[in-house]
Amino acid sequence: MLLVSYISENKAEVIEGLKKRFFDEPEATINKVLELDEERRQTQKDRDDAQAEANKSAKQIGMLMKSGQKDEAEAAKASAATNKQKAKDLSSRVSELEGELQKLLYQIPNIPRKHVPVGKTDEDNEVMYERGEKPTLPENAKPHWDLIEQYDIVDFELGNKVTGAGFPFYKGKGARIQRALISFFLDEATDAGYMEVQPPILINEASGYGTGQLPDKEGQMYYMGADDLYLIPTAEVPITNMFRGELLQENDLPKKMAGHTPCFRREAGSWGAHVRGLNRLHQFDKVEIVEIQKPEDSEEAHERMTKHVEMLLEKLELPYRRLLLCSGDLGVNANLCYDLEVWSAAQGRWLEVSSISNFGNYQANRLKLRYRDNNKKTSLLHTLNGSALALPRVLAAILENNQTEKGIMIPKVLQKYTNFEVID
Repeated sequence: MLLVSYISENKAEVIEGLKKRFFDEPEATINKVLELDEERRQTQKDRDDAQAEANKSAKQIGMLMKSGQKDEAEAAKASAATNKQKAKDLSSRVSELEGELQKLLYQIPNIPRKHVPVGKTDEDNEVMYERGEKPTLPENAKPHWDLIEQYDIVDFELGNKVTGAGFPFYKGKGARIQRALISFFLDEATDAGYMEVQPPILINEASGYGTGQLPDKEGQMYYMGADDLYLIPTAEVPITNMFRGELLQENDLPKKMAGHTPCFRREAGSWGAHVRGLNRLHQFDKVEIVEIQKPEDSEEAHERMTKHVEMLLEKLELPYRRLLLCSGDLGVNANLCYDLEVWSAAQGRWLEVSSISNFGNYQANRLKLRYRDNNKKTSLLHTLNGSALALPRVLAAILENNQTEKGIMIPKVLQKYTNFEVID
């Protein structure tokens, strides 16, 4: 969430940034934040003053009693009791105001960078460039949902029987290519300096609030009511929360982690041809990269992380393009985000496979994630994350783009993991 001090010092800029995001009533919301903060600070001062007066009176009681000034001592007792109760009441009010302020701050998204284009939907995202050659397919080319049925490598009907729609079974070479992609992505992340972690796939409420999935994406998350836990929508959540409440030292930075997990998303309200087959699932596998950076280093890290993911697509020989997300398509936590899309030849459309986001100190403020520099100054850190990569649409593009009369050819970089060259 945004720092109140930042809002106060940059009020016009914040309001303009929220307008850029098409946020409802930005001026009224920001004014309410500042009013609540002013009342909180004044109430906190009044509480501290009352407590100080109570302490002062309490110290006087003994001396007055010793000097025989019983009436004055009783008056001091009454004053101490009155101010102590006043301080207690004001402390409760401070807690109420802090709760109201935090709840309001949770509703305010991050402020987009100045060069983020203004737009309302993904149609307004800016295509920065395309890389790779789109394949020319034979006339009888099939979309991946027909190919997986033909070669019996992914079974949606079985998944629907056992669980429900959007939970497919991967079988035979389909399961092996899944495992190959995961191993390839993790090995490349390790080579790039990321520490591999295997995090839990269930999180508590504090973790959800820490990285901003709550309250924003609550309706899209699977909730385990009996244990008050949530299934993760991405490994970003548990990995970033490793550092919740931590004070790191400058010499320990940056922190670079990579992890593979299944991901769970309800995808409520999704329908139509664009979600067919592997295009959109309720459960899917993904390798995520996460970085914790000093503020001055996060911009360079964001570009480097994006190039790392692009390198994966190049090694898989998949045509891709980089998009700069517009203000209306930007995630709540991010101030800047690149999407990478691969070309799905049989569908004749681009499929998003990765979002690489810079959150600035927005998440770190929620997480209370700070560092102490070598001059002993304490500051909030910057957090970044990216999909490296999400498997379903990558697999869809591999199947469609590499189909031949002899079968589906496996990218060379994966063959040492699959131990086969073709799905036939």
